[in-house]
Amino acid sequence: MAKAPVLTPQADDFPRWYQDLINKAELADNGPVRGTMIIRPYGYGLWERMQQEMDARIKAAGAQNAYFPLFIPQSYLTKEAEHVEGFAPELAVVTHGGGKELEEPVVVRPTSETIINASFSKWVQSYRDLPLLINQWANVVRWEMRPRVFLRTTEFLWQEGHTAHATYEDARDYAAYIHKEVYEDFMVNVLGIDVLLGRKTPRERFAGAVNTLTLEGMMGDGKALQMGTSHELGQNFARAFNTQYLSRDGRQELVWQTSWGSSTRMVGGLIMSHGDDSGLRVPPRLAPVQAVVLAIKDDEAVLAKVREIGDRLSAAGVRVQVDDRTDTPFGRRAVDWELKGVPVRIEVGPRDLENGTAMLARRIPGGKESVALDALAGLLPAVLDEDQALLLEQSRARRASRTSDVTTVEQAVEAATAGGWARIPWADLGEEGEARLAEHSVTVRCLIAEDGSVPGSDDAPGNVAVVARAY
Repeated sequence: MAKAPVLTPQADDFPRWYQDLINKAELADNGPVRGTMIIRPYGYGLWERMQQEMDARIKAAGAQNAYFPLFIPQSYLTKEAEHVEGFAPELAVVTHGGGKELEEPVVVRPTSETIINASFSKWVQSYRDLPLLINQWANVVRWEMRPRVFLRTTEFLWQEGHTAHATYEDARDYAAYIHKEVYEDFMVNVLGIDVLLGRKTPRERFAGAVNTLTLEGMMGDGKALQMGTSHELGQNFARAFNTQYLSRDGRQELVWQTSWGSSTRMVGGLIMSHGDDSGLRVPPRLAPVQAVVLAIKDDEAVLAKVREIGDRLSAAGVRVQVDDRTDTPFGRRAVDWELKGVPVRIEVGPRDLENGTAMLARRIPGGKESVALDALAGLLPAVLDEDQALLLEQSRARRASRTSDVTTVEQAVEAATAGGWARIPWADLGEEGEARLAEHSVTVRCLIAEDGSVPGSDDAPGNVAVVARAY
């Protein structure tokens, strides 16, 4: 009888494969409250690496980290009508505290535009206080009716940036800078995902924004995942919270604002972009563990050598872990590391020591080869760079091969339901066609210009709508 696969094959049931992988790779569990998740150490290690890489880029963009309260007075959300309308179905509201009914209900933050603007209105007095660039790493709660671990959970972790500027142009340019130089740079060069940059239609725009810039990734099943967004808020929240500054000309002016965010949804995107039927494949630049050194047998000389190799690789700048748990069968440990997607396994046994070699197993392209022990430290950086590039190349090739150019709503729906994306001229689709797409659970993920760049306006001539089914 054939041995049952460790994971449900992607081709058989992609959602089941996804859930199997999260469980078998020990990334997360469901929480006790419906829609919540427990992020296990290995999954949280991936998130920590994402935080580190993102945080460095955010700070390079001039933003500083701060923290704002989890509880928001309900009256704050009602100050911006479009914002509260957009989030009302997802709000968790606290009505009692300390055994008493609260005088005013408080909302568990779904996002922090309102509470941060209440502070901005106090902190900003003069043009000298601008631009004000703030980011926070936090949790948010949005009551999710169709939860899926990492992709849609009632509580999730994220970063949210909020800024105030003296002019529309400054705010617009900063939102675009975050979109490209922070988010795209990280997602392409660290996550290895070929994201598409575009502009959301008014129907898909963030509640309370005047423009939303998005990054869309194609997953292994051809669906789209919104990986991050950067919003121009105009003066909507400034008007609601009276956030003004004294200009150089001595006039009171409303500030112009942005907000932008990315979340633990990126962990889901990582899984669905790069995972295969053997498990996760983690890009080397992201991987908490880039190489694991495994002792095949409980042999003193082998154990000493794997620890020595670990020290040498660590000194060479490789994030390495030594697996000397020889009381656990080698085959089981190898499968576990394969499931977790560690880019490189270095396997050492008594026969390898005799030959002065180790077996090098590469998770991303697959395959094994015997390598001289003395060559490992010099070889590994180049191997990791090759594997990083390969993941991005595969992501790029998938999107190119599964994107079709169409001219009708029917063709767009057909392409999306077949597991791909469609490009259709916005002039041929329009808002009426966008509404018809929604009847088939298909959405316009973004608008792009004819040359593939981000268009300057919703109705710019030549805009193309990118259409897909989405998570």
